[in-house]
Formats: sequence, structure tokens, C-alpha cells
Amino acid sequence: MDMGIKIGVLASGRGSNFQSIIDGIKEGDIDGEIVMLISDKADAYALERAKQIEIPIEVVSRKEFENREKMDARIIEILNSQNVDLVVLAGYMRILTPELIKAFKHKMINIHPALLPSFPGLDGQIQAFEHGVKVSGCTVHFVDEGTDTGPIIEQTCVRIDDCKNAHEVAEKILPLEHQTMRKVVSNLSKGKYVVEGKMVRYEKD
Repeated sequence: MDMGIKIGVLASGRGSNFQSIIDGIKEGDIDGEIVMLISDKADAYALERAKQIEIPIEVVSRKEFENREKMDARIIEILNSQNVDLVVLAGYMRILTPELIKAFKHKMINIHPALLPSFPGLDGQIQAFEHGVKVSGCTVHFVDEGTDTGPIIEQTCVRIDDCKNAHEVAEKILPLEHQTMRKVVSNLSKGKYVVEGKMVRYEKD
């Protein structure tokens, strides 16, 4: 029986974007299954979400490894053991080694809470608010070796000029993150994104 694409997720925190993928699968919007959740934090709430529906989990903690390269080599080993088609960074707060990125080139996606290429790196919502932009949003992109520089797959916009602080900006953007991540994973389960330089186009099966 075809179970669709096999998805591996990396998460460090509460896993709300991870939950959006779970919901998309449950509701039939995503043709696939999550075959592994990996976290670098033993107390990440994302692990609890996975346990509740019996998704296999692994904790790969930095302190257990001599260096980042050995840590990421273990992550590659786990993901390959599950034959994953897609790796989703769902609030994974570690810098990836080039080896991990190359192992899943154009098969690893990340979501950023700003409209790239503006405001890359940490706290995109704070950067956008402090810059005084009127419109912000979120971006799903393929992961490359730069900081939020990979080819852009999808973006969703929202006006933030009525927000009084960066917290309100983050609250406005978070539901868009869930929608946008779910849309991209759904599309990937039913077709493919073709990367041509910095341009990404979608081809439905």
C-alpha cells in the first residue's frame, strides 16, 4: 500500500509547525506519513506530540557528541534509515553542517517568520517590527549553506502596521506559518518543486 512521501522532522521546541503537518496528514491534505521526529532537546514539547500518535522519536543532543559533524552524521544516519523523501525543520534551533545540508539538497525545507530575503537569522519578527515595515509574513525555503538564503518556495503576507510590539507581530504570523508549511508539504506530497537557480516552480504529478 502506498503511504505517500516519508517525512522526517527536526524540532527543538513546542512543535506547532510539526503539528500542522500532523493535522494535514490526518485530514487527508498531505499524502504521506511522518516516519521520524528528531529533537536536540529532551524536554521539547514536540516529542510529546509525536508520542501521542506513536511517531518514532530520537533525541540527538549536542553534548553527546565530540563535535557538530558527528552529531549531524548521526542525524543523517537516522533519516537515511527511514528512507525519508523530505526533511522539515520545524523550529530546529541548531546550525546545520554542510554535510547534513548536502545529504538532503532540495529535500530539506525550513520556515522563517519574515519575508525573505529581508530579516534573515534570529527573531525575524522583531527585526521587521523595529524596521517599521507595514507588511511582513513567513517564508518556506529550501535549506542551503547560508542563513535563510535558500531558494524560496512559498511566502504568505500580512499587514503588521497595527501591531504595538514584536510579540503581536509574532502572534499574527504564527497561524500563517502553519498554513504555509502545510501547503508546501501538501504540494510536495502530490508533485515536486523544481529549482532553477534561485527560482522555484511547482510541477504537479
